[in-house]
Amino acid sequence: DLELQLRRRGIDTIVLCGIATNIGVESTARNAWELGFNLVIVEDACSAANGEQHQGSMTHIFPRIARVRSTEEVLSAL
Repeated sequence: DLELQLRRRGIDTIVLCGIATNIGVESTARNAWELGFNLVIVEDACSAANGEQHQGSMTHIFPRIARVRSTEEVLSAL
């Protein structure tokens, strides 16, 4: 139902942040990308069990499906 609600409102870009960068954030990002949404991942507003897991997603996965930005960059773009 979330996809339908977003599309009805003309929303095509999703800004993501959260806990478990390499699990929850990454799976949500992959699903949103598969549905055709534009994505912005807020790097310093995500966390993982350790830096290696966080950095793996930020370096290898997210740049292929999203724009990775800092909180400051996102806020200044609003």
